[in-house]
Amino acid sequence: QVQLVESGGGLVQAGRSLRLSCVVSGSIFFINAMGWYRQAPGKQRELVATITNGGSTSYRDSVKGRFTISRDNAKNTVYLQMNNLKPEDTAVYYCNVDVYTASVTRRTYWGQGTQVTVAS
Repeated sequence: QVQLVESGGGLVQAGRSLRLSCVVSGSIFFINAMGWYRQAPGKQRELVATITNGGSTSYRDSVKGRFTISRDNAKNTVYLQMNNLKPEDTAVYYCNVDVYTASVTRRTYWGQGTQVTVAS
């Protein structure tokens, strides 16, 4: 079994920063890609950023230059540094990981979500 625990959300003023963390634990053989998604009220969940095991990153256009995704493979942790936050960044942020479990089965797991609210 694999568990994801997210932290770092909260309420901030526009222009400020937050850093999200997601720790992956459990019966893991290898973590492939890691990413962050978000879902605002009344909207579909959307991809924010991803990072491969080798460190290659990708971002949705609206966060490029403001958000940075990173990972610490030794700690099985992925981070999302969010700078210059805007009210439109308000959403529940979800961690997503693509892993090979201890039984070498490839699966995708989701975190429980952490609320980010940006006040104007």
